[in-house]
Amino acid sequence: MEEVNFEKSMEQLEKIVQELEKGDLNLDDSIKKFEEGMKISKECNEFLENAEKKITVLINNNDNIEEEDF
Repeated sequence: MEEVNFEKSMEQLEKIVQELEKGDLNLDDSIKKFEEGMKISKECNEFLENAEKKITVLINNNDNIEEEDF
């Protein structure tokens, strides 16, 4: 499985938002795009939460930069 790239996911999310804002899609397509956007948004949020946890672990190690699993 391909690793999720945060930047690419954000680009996809922006594209979906632009498509929805245009208003050219029918209701079914709009719902599908919205669902896809919500899935991508959730993935981005998980990525950010994991990054925050990793940073917290690094900072809380008495200023010694040691990486550990969380």
